[in-house]
Amino acid sequence: MIAVIGLLLGFLVSALFLIQGKRRSSNGGQEKKQQSSNDDPKDLKPKSYSKSEVAEHNKRDDFWIIIKDKVYDVTSYVEEHPGGDAILDHAGDDSTDGFFGPQHATRVFDMIEDFYIGQLRE
Repeated sequence: MIAVIGLLLGFLVSALFLIQGKRRSSNGGQEKKQQSSNDDPKDLKPKSYSKSEVAEHNKRDDFWIIIKDKVYDVTSYVEEHPGGDAILDHAGDDSTDGFFGPQHATRVFDMIEDFYIGQLRE
């Protein structure tokens, strides 16, 4: 039983690494283009969103969450989420408590930054 659980956990962690690698390789060129075309420091300021704007993105195919006053568009990750539909519990809302729960490996803290789109404004 323990061996089966260990194999499942190993598979999930491996899948996360593969998914992350694909995402980084597909975004690599775009980030450099955006940075070089934005020479004005004002353009580097993160976009801000109100809670009501984030709340509009509450569907499986349009999914934003808030974690510690930062806004993330995790639409592309919903189907890959190892916890299944548990990620949908806080669609368009604050997901800070769930994100920092014991079910997440430390790798998720690095991954989330790939989905960052802006700050929450009061």
